[in-house]
Amino acid sequence: MESYLLDWANLLLRWVHVITAIAWVGSSFYFVFLDSSLTPPVDEELRKQGVSGELWAVHGGGFYHPVKFNVSPPQLPSHLHWFFWESYSTWISGFSLFTVSYLWSASTYLIDKSRMDWAPAEAIAVALAFLVVFWLLYDGICRLFGQKKNGDAIVGALVLVLVCVAAWLACHWFAGRAAFLLVGAMMATAMSANVFFWIIPGQRTVVAQIKAGQPVDPIHGKRGKQRSVHNTYFTLPVLFAMLSGHYSFTWSHPQNWLVLILMMFAGAAIRQFFVMRHGYKLGRNRHPLPYALVGVAVIVGVAAWLRPAAVMVDSGATVSIAGSAKTASATGQNDYASVQAVLAQRCYQCHGEQVQMKNLRLDSAASVRQHAQAIYQQAVVQKLMPMNNATQITEAERALIGRWYVAGAVTP
Repeated sequence: MESYLLDWANLLLRWVHVITAIAWVGSSFYFVFLDSSLTPPVDEELRKQGVSGELWAVHGGGFYHPVKFNVSPPQLPSHLHWFFWESYSTWISGFSLFTVSYLWSASTYLIDKSRMDWAPAEAIAVALAFLVVFWLLYDGICRLFGQKKNGDAIVGALVLVLVCVAAWLACHWFAGRAAFLLVGAMMATAMSANVFFWIIPGQRTVVAQIKAGQPVDPIHGKRGKQRSVHNTYFTLPVLFAMLSGHYSFTWSHPQNWLVLILMMFAGAAIRQFFVMRHGYKLGRNRHPLPYALVGVAVIVGVAAWLRPAAVMVDSGATVSIAGSAKTASATGQNDYASVQAVLAQRCYQCHGEQVQMKNLRLDSAASVRQHAQAIYQQAVVQKLMPMNNATQITEAERALIGRWYVAGAVTP
């Protein structure tokens, strides 16, 4: 029953998380586009009011004319829309999903004993420390160098180094899939913290100064803008880290930390293309195509690097199955008895008579026949199971299951 309830919690939290993330990323991307596409106002009256930029757009059968005031508007409207619940809801739902999916069953999903053999409480504490420590270091870098000359370049370089170190540590300390997600959660936490600690407080201060009739300090807008820009470059790397859990060829690689770094770098480069593309259309900067080409080249290079090698079992090779020596010919075994021996040694611990994780039993021929496709996909194609390869299934054993499935998945 616990597994069933956790599955429901996982489903509903994932649903909420995706919805709120779409809202947050969508609004963030829109305002980046808006800032990059504003042009000086044509109307003299707008300029007198302090408008620094305007945009005409058409959407949904109507015309829109947003304007941006340089520091503050002449007066505040009765209703002012704020953008922060999208961020907070995304983080809350994401952290809840991380708790249900990884922290709740840390010994299964978070810990890979071949990397670090620590107690679940220790692994959970270190994982949570990643979220906190990364934010503190990132925030410290922004405070120290953000307002200096060439501050953006210095901050960018130092944050890149910080992310690389964090990715290396996570991939050496935790199970591969959990490590990728943890790095993504770490960066997403910094994004939401930017909104909570800097962007929204700065905006509230500006609003309070306007209401009090005081001069508005432009530093609040500059700091908020800087953190907002950081968030937009974090977005694609974070999304890759979150989605990569479904593709084991990324996080199961021996150098998975480098895979993660390269793919996040590619995402940031591609995001740079889209950010600068709006300015290019207005003649403000050169064509940003090289950024996109670099990002795509990195992705293509990683894909070529990770291409799977053919698994061949030569005639006469000895394969250990269920503790006994069995000889695999060039075609190899594909009978159910051989597959059952592999399942008994590698899978019954979690899907047997005593425990049925995900409500799945593999110790009966009928159940194996019913779930043959899922077994093939999880164990052979995606190599997601056994989780973190805790039972040390071999490539030859995966190949055996693959031959059995391709031959028709015959069971008694």
